[in-house]
Amino acid sequence: MSSLLLTLMPIAVIIAMLVIWKKPADISGVVGWMVVSLIAFLFFQTSLEVIFRSTVTGLVRSFTVSLVVAASLLQMAYMEKTGALKRIIVFIKTIAAENKAVQIMIINIGFGTLMVSVGATPVSLLPPIMLALGYSTYVSIALPCIGYDALCTYALLGAPIVVFVDVANSFLGKGHEITLSQAGSVFFMFLPIISTLIGFCMLWIIGRWQGIKEGWLPVLITGAAITGVSYFTNKVDRLVVLTGIMCGAAVIIVMALYLLSTGKKIIDKRRLSREELAYENTFPLWKALTPWGLLIILILALNLPTDMFNLLYRKLTLPIAGLSADGKPIMTRALWNAYTWIFVSTFLSMLFIKPTKSQLKETFSLWWKRAPRPVFAAAIFFVIGEIMNMSGYDMASNKYAVESMVQVLANFSSQVLNNAYGSVVAFIGLLGGFITGSEASTIAMFATYTLKTSKILDMGLLEMLIITAGLAFGGGLASVVSPAKLQNAAAAIDKLGEETKVIRIAFVFALLLTAVTSALVMILLGVYV
Repeated sequence: MSSLLLTLMPIAVIIAMLVIWKKPADISGVVGWMVVSLIAFLFFQTSLEVIFRSTVTGLVRSFTVSLVVAASLLQMAYMEKTGALKRIIVFIKTIAAENKAVQIMIINIGFGTLMVSVGATPVSLLPPIMLALGYSTYVSIALPCIGYDALCTYALLGAPIVVFVDVANSFLGKGHEITLSQAGSVFFMFLPIISTLIGFCMLWIIGRWQGIKEGWLPVLITGAAITGVSYFTNKVDRLVVLTGIMCGAAVIIVMALYLLSTGKKIIDKRRLSREELAYENTFPLWKALTPWGLLIILILALNLPTDMFNLLYRKLTLPIAGLSADGKPIMTRALWNAYTWIFVSTFLSMLFIKPTKSQLKETFSLWWKRAPRPVFAAAIFFVIGEIMNMSGYDMASNKYAVESMVQVLANFSSQVLNNAYGSVVAFIGLLGGFITGSEASTIAMFATYTLKTSKILDMGLLEMLIITAGLAFGGGLASVVSPAKLQNAAAAIDKLGEETKVIRIAFVFALLLTAVTSALVMILLGVYV
């Protein structure tokens, strides 16, 4: 019991830092790292070398997310300072003015998913658009935070699912690795119901039962589009990381077709001001979209041809050896991972946008101001997860001298929860998402624990993946109750403090959707056991 309490202490400290002392995720993470390192050293027979190596290893493992955050923040700063982002926002404001339900599906699920998939931040970009379209402050904060939640797994060009596969393969060992499509096919099982329910949640927020009555058909069509596209993309290794982009685009297309079938306009410029109309004429939309367009073209070029995908993903893994405490190489896949190509697409777009020297100077200045803390916050929870996993490891004997913190948690969960573990794993993910602020960090911190628990419960590979996917989905659903994201959305429309009103209903929806995810885990386990 003492080992369990010591294991839970770093998590409790991080929660206290976030909830009681209202500290941001990066500071809370640093304190959590110090606590977990101290406990590992004093109580789990972990040497300082193992702690140091695990810290550096965690930072390197985080590159899939942290460097994508760095690259996407540079791209967003560049688009902001060159005026490209302003032009895109002007365009979005003209969409589907005659049908609120369709407008919400297009902007918050379609564009929201598309944006987060290429590294943009819908919680910062969409609230001002929603407010300008006539929605209340409450709605303008809430909807951008919930719209893309079902497809969080495919944010940042699929960074969470890439982390999921890396963690799973590290746990399963050489010769037992899973592919992206194996993982994607499991995540797909949750998408039809969760994506549709998120649409209904948004309608409830804007109009309660009347909103649902008026907009149920666009929601069902949106859910069907996501289901169809994600079923296909998650069956093919090369397409898994493109799921978010393709689903976002599909939602926009089917909603546009729905509008046309009902005789409504897709584009309506009546809400644009004179200044916005003038800006629209001076800055072509195609030029504003070049950073994202080039990124999508590059990612398609790297993933669609089988030989190219196999070369970059399977052969040129660019491993870093001799760094981790257990000696296992870390596969960086730097030439395949999204961060490289976000940087490349940003610089290539300069040929079309032709930024001035002052715009570039302002871009890098803004990037340096914004990037360090979010990048560090994305990385630190990978570090904590690595130390928890390697605690108790003895490098001299190449084995664990005592059970690791993760093993202690897994043993307790399997003994206490037994076959009911599947019913709570999504709530553990929700807690993880609340603590870390992202699905990828939730996976990095808790996935090994979930896999170990599943193994103790004698689950097969598919059941292990279902359980761990439930954890990841819970982490993604935490976006709607993440204090940092809600504050960002409120700050984007100069309404800081209003997020406290949103979090009440958001918390209810998060619990409801997590409960449905837990039920799906149990149903899927029942079907496949």
